[in-house]
Amino acid sequence: MPKARLDHTTCLLARCEEGKKKTDYYDDAVTGFVLECRESGGKTYYLRYDVNGQQKQRKIGRYEDVTFAQAKKVAQRFRSETVLGGDPAAEKAKARAVPIYAELAAQHMTDAKLHQKSYTTTEMYMRRHIVTRWGKVRLTDIDPRAVAQWLANKRGEGLSPATVLKIKMIFGRSFELGRQWGVAGCERNPVRGVKLPPVNNARNRYLTAEEAARLREAASASKNKQFRSIVDLLLLTGARVGELLAARREHVDIERQSWLIPTSKTGRARHVPLSAAALAVIEGLPRFDGCPWLLPNPKTRQPFTDLKHPWQTARDAARLPGLRIHDLRHSAASFMVNSGVDLFAVGKVLGHASVQSTQRYSHLANDTLLAAVEAGAAKQAQPA
Repeated sequence: MPKARLDHTTCLLARCEEGKKKTDYYDDAVTGFVLECRESGGKTYYLRYDVNGQQKQRKIGRYEDVTFAQAKKVAQRFRSETVLGGDPAAEKAKARAVPIYAELAAQHMTDAKLHQKSYTTTEMYMRRHIVTRWGKVRLTDIDPRAVAQWLANKRGEGLSPATVLKIKMIFGRSFELGRQWGVAGCERNPVRGVKLPPVNNARNRYLTAEEAARLREAASASKNKQFRSIVDLLLLTGARVGELLAARREHVDIERQSWLIPTSKTGRARHVPLSAAALAVIEGLPRFDGCPWLLPNPKTRQPFTDLKHPWQTARDAARLPGLRIHDLRHSAASFMVNSGVDLFAVGKVLGHASVQSTQRYSHLANDTLLAAVEAGAAKQAQPA
């Protein structure tokens, strides 16, 4: 095996010896640094070394792909690793074991499909935004600075701050799941430290009694014969739309004036108290043989999946532009607060997991609080 001080000229002129399949040219300066020349004409730089008596090699690069100076510099780095007890070939194998993000994303989506109610939304964000950018990148190559720049660019594409935040949360969740599952490359989460401007996503839209009456009248004219009852019960219970559409008759206890929601947004079951007005609506609902749902689609006997058309028609007819169906939940809360019901009780009715969720309605109690201080002042003005 030829051994000489390799340099640019030596490597340029090196050839496979006649009658051999390959010839190795070893450098006498960097131990193990070799240029392999094959009878096909190809040349490749390697570093060869021993680990516990076993010879190994780490490929540096093809002659045509890297300069001699680059190859020698890498060879010196690999040699330093072996001297310190490392194994460059093992490190390369370890790096190759790190999956690309698309593989982790597939596992994430399998988990989401089993446990997440909003799977379709998560899947859409994952497919349209995250995988298209990071799908082919190895997990260890995803850099926090690159992630921060990418998210900033998303804002520049016209996406709302809330949407960008959602994308970031989904992306970061992939790495949290990967860490729990022991996926190589998920030891650190490159998304976690990325800062985004705070998002004020709260909307305060409450119906007045007169607006609620207009909406009910418009809902009565809907082609959807269940729609008026849906609007009534949303206003009377403060329930979420999905909770009401999934309601079963077996979970409504007329005698106790209670409706059981087995699984709510918080993940816990809760009981919603039913007023006399709500019970009257429920008792007037049509029944269908063999149908367990409280408010099914009369044609399919299954829960409604989309109320977009009847909602927009009724909202426009009631002259309430921009009103969301979820605002009926806020309106139910506002009617309770303005009637003097304390925030703790309102939170229990709505099924809030924390006091903070109910605090958004605190300013609505101003009329009640004003009445309280006026009563106190009047009492003080009375003679003893």
